[in-house]
Amino acid sequence: VAGGLVTSTGSGLAVPDWPTSYGWNMFTFPMKYMVGGIFYEHGHRLIASGVGFLTIILALWMWKAEPRRWMRVLGFTALAAVCVQGILGGITVRYFLPTEVSTAHAGLAQIFFCLTVAIALFTSRGWTEPKYEPVDDRRLRIVAMTTTAFIYLQIIVGATMRHSDAGLAIPDFPLVFGGLIPPDWTPQIAIHYAHRVGALIVTLAIAATVGHVLYHHRNRRELRKPALTLACLVLAQVTLGAFVIWSEKNVAINTAHVVV
Repeated sequence: VAGGLVTSTGSGLAVPDWPTSYGWNMFTFPMKYMVGGIFYEHGHRLIASGVGFLTIILALWMWKAEPRRWMRVLGFTALAAVCVQGILGGITVRYFLPTEVSTAHAGLAQIFFCLTVAIALFTSRGWTEPKYEPVDDRRLRIVAMTTTAFIYLQIIVGATMRHSDAGLAIPDFPLVFGGLIPPDWTPQIAIHYAHRVGALIVTLAIAATVGHVLYHHRNRRELRKPALTLACLVLAQVTLGAFVIWSEKNVAINTAHVVV
């Protein structure tokens, strides 16, 4: 949320130095100066530091208490990811928001988030002491993994669009300059159009996943519930994407679109 607000408010260079903040140590920067864009950018740095500190605790705790070696490796993988994420954030500032680095920063954030969610899942009682017989459905695994890949690619395209300032390169929705295909092409129009096509592909992939679950496993609550949640989220996401255009990138709507 904090990172999305930084981009949505155009505050990425509100604090132009890193790892210091206007020459101050990050943790001693006076609160009275946290105004305007500085509030969003410096606040993002403080939250990121908190996340990094918690990840150190998590990795060390898992190394001490977790008997599964692959889980201990996963904990330190998450720690490595958050360290690289912090470095990418610093490079983004020091080199004045290069699109490639900013996009990598956004893409790695999603991977790190998924790693922490996976750790929470793999250490949960529902995973270690399962109440259900596992579902052995190869087709469901394939369609779910394919959907996940499409979603992640769409996130990368969306991040590229945001960081190349192409969010309003096509100013109307659901049409494209009044039609279905742009009459003229620029790099910004191309990435924006790719994001819209990607949204359609992701929606169809999610429909396939949800449809498979409801048709073949409707009695399995542990599958049905997340499938229905996924359907609701993609509808919300498409709606938010439309309102990003219609509101001309309203900060709250734009950030909500990133968060969902």
